[in-house]
Amino acid sequence: MDSAKKEHELLVSVSPHVRDSVTVSRIMWTVSAALLPALGGGVYYFGLRALYVTLACIAASMASEALVNRMTGRKGSLTDGSGFLTGLLLGLNLPPSSPYYIPVVGSFVAIAITKMLFGGLGFNVFNPALVGRAFVLITWPRAMTTWSKATVGLEQVDATTTATPLGMMKEGVAVGEQTIKGIEALVHEFGTKAEAYKALLWGNVGGSLGETSAILILIGGLFLMAKRYISWHIPVSFIGSVALFAWIFGGIDNETGKLAWFAGDALAHVLGGGLMLGAFFMATDYVTVPSVRKAQLIFGIGCGALTVLIRLKGGFPEGVMFAILLMNCFTPLLDRKYRTSPFGLRKEAVKS
Repeated sequence: MDSAKKEHELLVSVSPHVRDSVTVSRIMWTVSAALLPALGGGVYYFGLRALYVTLACIAASMASEALVNRMTGRKGSLTDGSGFLTGLLLGLNLPPSSPYYIPVVGSFVAIAITKMLFGGLGFNVFNPALVGRAFVLITWPRAMTTWSKATVGLEQVDATTTATPLGMMKEGVAVGEQTIKGIEALVHEFGTKAEAYKALLWGNVGGSLGETSAILILIGGLFLMAKRYISWHIPVSFIGSVALFAWIFGGIDNETGKLAWFAGDALAHVLGGGLMLGAFFMATDYVTVPSVRKAQLIFGIGCGALTVLIRLKGGFPEGVMFAILLMNCFTPLLDRKYRTSPFGLRKEAVKS
């Protein structure tokens, strides 16, 4: 009698009702593993100093999280991998020659203020790694815009500095009495356009230690897409919109210095700077980006438009960081605008 009653018993529980073996911790550690090729490329081109900067970021991030947990009496959250991933991302966004106090301060701001102060994982409004980078960029602009020249091998980064490819395109390079900008500046630096693309693709250029090699970042991003940890909506719309707007507005006539419509080099803008790293690993953060697919497309397009606007007209040659942080502000509005209606609910009922 009891077994028959139990067989027809109706169990009521809160959602989600469909569960998966994939946990938050597993996702965080997998994303960190997908970033290892980019980290390896940074160490290969910039020496062991790049590894030390990244390790300093990771250690400071996890120490900051442990400190806040101890002060607030929260249960330990170090094993979920989010603090490790934040430190790794911040390290990949720093110049390899950064003084060690920059990773420590940036990691504290990213974890203690941006993440833990808002309630911990799942409650932060902005991407923690990008807020940490923005803070140290504003606080120490000279150190954060001093780029070491890429040298193949594991030797330490020397005092030789260089401009990033985006910096060359924006500020120009001197050729005699003339200053040339745009893709012509890269051609002058690397010899041919093909060599410039090759250097951007493989990472043999100046820049942050994790944003130089587009191919290594792409490998990690495609791995996450294959694992279905991220979808194509934000990366494709982000990268595609940068290519489109850079092609339309990124051209320049070096004779007159005026805008040349539909003459910008889209490929140089896609491969250069932190676009690949931002599109695959920071603009796809589960917490700070929309969850609705249509909203993700709008989010990606907005990031792309802002990135090109800052690159071409802003004070910095790179705009990925500011673009993602600005679009983080619109995440709740985009999710509300494009949220999915319950099955069978009429539009009139939704409006009311």
